[in-house]
Amino acid sequence: MTGTDELSYAMRPIGVVSSSRLQAIDDDWADVAATITVLPPFDARSLVALGAFSHVEVIFVFHGVDPEAVCTGSRRPRGNPDWPEVGIFAQRAKDRPNRIGLCTCELVEVRGDMLEVRGLDAIDGTPVLDIKPYMAEFAPRRQVRQPAWSHELMAGYF
Repeated sequence: MTGTDELSYAMRPIGVVSSSRLQAIDDDWADVAATITVLPPFDARSLVALGAFSHVEVIFVFHGVDPEAVCTGSRRPRGNPDWPEVGIFAQRAKDRPNRIGLCTCELVEVRGDMLEVRGLDAIDGTPVLDIKPYMAEFAPRRQVRQPAWSHELMAGYF
């Protein structure tokens, strides 16, 4: 398979988000509580021992983004003229190719086939593609570097 071939498989949601957030607002996600319910064939057995972890990484689909709005080039994050124009892969915008989101959030509790989480930046009804336990060994092993504008952008996000 080359990099330009179509994927030979389809992804399907393994769960769905229930949240009080109905729109993808850019800030104030830290205290947002949400529930992820796994879908069949997954069930409580799929979540056994996950509760031993403090955080999970959730991979999801920005299902509310119009495919026609997807950005493939560059732009100013949030349209802010004070920030530089950067490519879509140099930002974490929701209207990105494949509309895939990734968030590390606090795992509050596992109950049966549901996870209670805090700080997940996904809206109600969001399809979840995968859930992984956060392990410190997967975190960066060297100092993290990022431009000043990105710190400004994230100042009120969480």
